[in-house]
Amino acid sequence: MVEDFDRIERIVGERVVDALDHQNLNELMENPTAEKIVLWIWKHLEASLPRLDELVLWETQTSCAVLRRSDLAR
Repeated sequence: MVEDFDRIERIVGERVVDALDHQNLNELMENPTAEKIVLWIWKHLEASLPRLDELVLWETQTSCAVLRRSDLAR
C-alpha cells in the first residue's frame, strides 16, 4: 500500500491510539491477546485505509502478531 505517512499517522492516532490509550483492554474485548488486538485494530482502520494489506503488532522485541488481508479471507 502506498499512502502518505502523515495521513496514516492521523488515522491511526484517531481510530486506534486514542481509543486504546489508557484503557483496560479487558473491558474492550474478551481475552485481549495480541492476535485479537491486531484484528480489532484492522477493523477500526479498514474503512479509512481500504488498501491496507498487512498489520504487525509487536508484543515484545522478539514476538509479534501479523495479520494480512489474505488471512481474513480464510
